[in-house]
Amino acid sequence: MSSLQGYVDRRVLLVLQDGRSIVGVLAGYDQKSNIVLADSKERVYSSDEGVEEIPLGLYLVKGEMICLVGEIDEEVDKSIDLSTIRADPIPPIRYS
Repeated sequence: MSSLQGYVDRRVLLVLQDGRSIVGVLAGYDQKSNIVLADSKERVYSSDEGVEEIPLGLYLVKGEMICLVGEIDEEVDKSIDLSTIRADPIPPIRYS
């Protein structure tokens, strides 16, 4: 994940191996791809209710837990009413 430098100080979405989705500002990372997010929130998806955002604040994610890192278009993200989104949660990755 050496290309993380371009995401520093930008809002990103992390999808983790346990199925969690975390949004925050990439504050830093290290050689093992551990990531520090500032102003982070976990987005909890439900097929019955809207998306719940749980504030996490400054948050450290171990690199080995990260499946995906993507930049968020803040204008588009702000225009979406998360309370209207219905989606099944992402299941955790299971290794055989």
